[in-house]
Amino acid sequence: MNLPVALIIAVDATREQIGSARPDAPVVAPVERPRRTRTFRAGVARSLIRAAHVIAPT
Repeated sequence: MNLPVALIIAVDATREQIGSARPDAPVVAPVERPRRTRTFRAGVARSLIRAAHVIAPT
């Protein structure tokens, strides 16, 4: 996808999300992910990087 196209889509989606909010809606703080979720995601990322290094041509 072209960067300008992605940028336009992202701006439109953000405007739509903000515009659809009700004025009397409560503000909800973002939920912090549990430590095990962050650890799992970091482990998966490391595994994918290792696999990419093995597969990559030298």
